[in-house]
Amino acid sequence: MVTKKDVLKILKSVVDPEININIVDLGLIYNVDVNGSDVKIKMTLTTPHCPLSKMIVDDAKMKIKELSGVKNTEVELVFDPPWSPERLSAEAKKKLGFKSA
Repeated sequence: MVTKKDVLKILKSVVDPEININIVDLGLIYNVDVNGSDVKIKMTLTTPHCPLSKMIVDDAKMKIKELSGVKNTEVELVFDPPWSPERLSAEAKKKLGFKSA
């Protein structure tokens, strides 16, 4: 059976092409819910006006569906709370040149 950890791992292969960092390390994944063979994620984008939003969401859906045991996939795009740089992983902050606190 697929787990939340499996979903997050596969989502690390979905890269924002403008920033070249995966959507997990960007902090775009707000929630992962696995219920048997159904996977639902809530995610956001760095901006509501992202021109690549459909591509990123479709890529996330496709990757999740590749996991063994997944039958249904739903990706809900939300903007509340809005994304902010504080959501970046330490690795993403380093790649983007953010100074450590």
